[in-house]
Amino acid sequence: MVKDGATGAEQDELAKAYACCERIAREHYENFPVASFLLPPSMRPHIAAIYAFARRADDFADEPGPRPEERLRLLDAWEERLEHFAPRPGGSLADDDSIFFALENTIRMHGLPRSLFHDLLSAFRQDVVTTRYATWVDVLDYCRRSANPIGRLVLRVAGRDDPRLDAQSDAVCTALQLTNFWQDFAIDWGRGRLYLPLDERDRASARDSDLDAGRMTPEWRTALRSVAAKTRALFEAGRPVCDGVDGRLRWELRITWLGGMRILERTEAADFDVFSRRPRLRPADGALLVWRALRWTHDESAL
Repeated sequence: MVKDGATGAEQDELAKAYACCERIAREHYENFPVASFLLPPSMRPHIAAIYAFARRADDFADEPGPRPEERLRLLDAWEERLEHFAPRPGGSLADDDSIFFALENTIRMHGLPRSLFHDLLSAFRQDVVTTRYATWVDVLDYCRRSANPIGRLVLRVAGRDDPRLDAQSDAVCTALQLTNFWQDFAIDWGRGRLYLPLDERDRASARDSDLDAGRMTPEWRTALRSVAAKTRALFEAGRPVCDGVDGRLRWELRITWLGGMRILERTEAADFDVFSRRPRLRPADGALLVWRALRWTHDESAL
């Protein structure tokens, strides 16, 4: 976990910093496992550091209090720290210092491209200033920066640098991001955001005024069925990445894929009535996901 040549004091501080990142990962609900026991133990602290960095920046973009200008300032300062943070062991580190202390070590150990972290921050900035997306091209470009870097970073931490795996990972990460959009459709609308492409909305003759009234009309259901079908196709296109890695990471990716698909299934089964209840994974889904993961290679039709 710690780079060669680290002093005893630096090792202690890094251990505390990674523990902070793992706590942050445990405290937040996600549709997929984050630095879970399924991962090889050597990967967990590094994935937790990446997640903590992204989680904190995402919070800057989404917290309801600060004005847009203040949110952008916070993201700019976060990016400045990404480029110029200089860890100094000794004393008690605040959570933000711990995140960067751990992340810098992770970046050095695994040679992670900083461009992927900059992509994440560009997407979070976009969330502050952009509330509508005209076409699928626009939505997919957002996903390319908001979701796909995470999958690529996981692969790099695992020592995998393969364009084929990257493309498959991108498809799964984009599908996971889209699933989250449809899952949080009502929440995002309440924040003034609509990630469903406007051309899909217009094709279905859906009206914004119905969403203002909390009505999930047949027209909106038609639009959501269309985008859900595209999301499912992306899941299927990216599925081979789960078998393109080995060891415990394979199980982590399978559960991630299955968890995303389960949320999509639940959203579709509720006929997209997201104003009544937010679809999410339940405790009973854990056993189902494990069962599906175990049957993964034996009976794909059972998934």
